[in-house]
Amino acid sequence: MSQVYKIAVLVGSLRKDSINRKVALALAALAPKNLELKIVEIGDLPLYNEDIDAGNPPSAYTVFRQQLKAADGFLFVTPEYNRSVPGVLKNAIDVGSRPYGQSAWGGVKPGAVVSASPGAVGGFGANHHLRQSLVFLNVPCMQQPEAYLGNAGSFFDDAGTLSEKTKPFLQGFIDAFAAWVALQTKR
Repeated sequence: MSQVYKIAVLVGSLRKDSINRKVALALAALAPKNLELKIVEIGDLPLYNEDIDAGNPPSAYTVFRQQLKAADGFLFVTPEYNRSVPGVLKNAIDVGSRPYGQSAWGGVKPGAVVSASPGAVGGFGANHHLRQSLVFLNVPCMQQPEAYLGNAGSFFDDAGTLSEKTKPFLQGFIDAFAAWVALQTKR
C-alpha cells in the first residue's frame, strides 16, 4: 500500500459560499488515494501579536500550529484582494511562522497554490505574492501546472456541483500535486 500524505488546505476566504472553499472541496473530492486533504480553518486566529504569543499563546495559535506540523504538505486556495492575498491568509502565514525559529511550516514540506476569482485574471497577483512568502517559509511550491482560475463563479451550479468543463483541469492539477508531494517527501 502506498503512503497517504496528509495535506493541510488553507482557504483564503471566510465567506460561507466562498468560491475558493468550493474549489478546495472539489479538489479534495478529486484527489487521488495517496492524498488526504483537510481544510484547516483560519478564521478564528487572532491577529498575530508577539505580545500575546509570548509565554502562553492563545489556544487558537497552538491548535493551528499543531495542524500544520502534522501535515505532510500544504495546499493554498485563495482569492485576490488588492493584487495580494487576503489579510486573513497572511495572518495565518504569520501565526504559523512564529515564534521566530519555530515555524510550523518548516521541514521543507511541499505546497501548491490555486487562486480563484470571479474576475478574468484569476487571482494572478495573489498567487504570486503567496509564492514569495512560501519561498521564505521553505515550502517548495509546485511550479506547473499553474492554477489561476478566472471567471470561477461559473464553475459550480446552484447546488455547488463542479461543472464538467472545469473538472479535467482540476483533476490534472490535483494529480500533478500528488506526484509533487510524493517526489518532495522522498528527498
